[in-house]
Amino acid sequence: MDNRFAAIIQLIKLSRTNAIKAVNAELINLYWNIGEYISKKIEQSEWGDSVVTELANFIKAHEPEIKGFSDKNLWRMKQFYETYKGYPKLSPLVREISWTNNLLIFSRCKTMEEMEFYLKYVKQENYSKRELDRQISASLFERTMIGSSKLSPTVRESNRDISNTFKDSYVFEFLNLPEPHSESELQRGLVRQMKNFILELGKDFLFIGEEYKLQVGNSDFYVDLLFYHRGLQCLVAFELKADKFRPDHLGQLSFYLEALDRDVRKPNENPSIGVLLCKDKDSEVVEYALSNSLSPTMIAEYKTQLPDKKLLQQKLHELFDDEVGDQ
Repeated sequence: MDNRFAAIIQLIKLSRTNAIKAVNAELINLYWNIGEYISKKIEQSEWGDSVVTELANFIKAHEPEIKGFSDKNLWRMKQFYETYKGYPKLSPLVREISWTNNLLIFSRCKTMEEMEFYLKYVKQENYSKRELDRQISASLFERTMIGSSKLSPTVRESNRDISNTFKDSYVFEFLNLPEPHSESELQRGLVRQMKNFILELGKDFLFIGEEYKLQVGNSDFYVDLLFYHRGLQCLVAFELKADKFRPDHLGQLSFYLEALDRDVRKPNENPSIGVLLCKDKDSEVVEYALSNSLSPTMIAEYKTQLPDKKLLQQKLHELFDDEVGDQ
């Protein structure tokens, strides 16, 4: 591309993006206003349920080129308005994501807290409908609320915002791994399904390589998976363990982070972070192991099947009940 005109191309792209956002916001406003109108007419007993079907038929007969206003969709607009009308702080959020994703959120989520969580997450990650549907099925909200990533003191005390970057557990049902499976099978599966893996991690992760070679002295060492995180501006090393966490796992990862910081990290980048991804973990063992660790590491577990959503919701209710009881 001729560098003289690069700025113009960027202006065109920015304008298109802004236009799409404006059209989407106006479309959501329209659906909100229609939903409000129908809701109030029914609430004031001016309309019965059958009137909505009559309205849909009227629109189809008089404006046949206008699509998307069947009686089913009109009822959804009413539900959309009634779901959020008492929550003005969410009003800007619903206008920043697509109608398709809005439908998915208010039809599948059970509580306003869950809806707010996914509204913010969709905006942050720019999820498609398929990606959002998979995260709801994988109980991202419940796992995030229940779990807290086990961080070393070095990571907790850093001024980087890591809490929204790493999860306490990851779900890799898309790998279809056998049970039991080896670390090499896990690694090959994640590399083969890298797109889905990054969707589970978060879209700010950029894949650098597998079995990333580190040469220290006369010896060669290999990081299972190496990423770069755009937001944190640092290298992220993933070490995979197809068994339960053991304290001695940390030593190897700490060594890799030291080598990455000395030989690979660029001057403008932040210190590297390590994630030990284990098939299982004992929370108390993890806490003891990390208590005096000086290495910026965290420990998470992975599951090869979608979690039991009802069980997670039950645990979440128990957690909320405990918090209320402690107040």
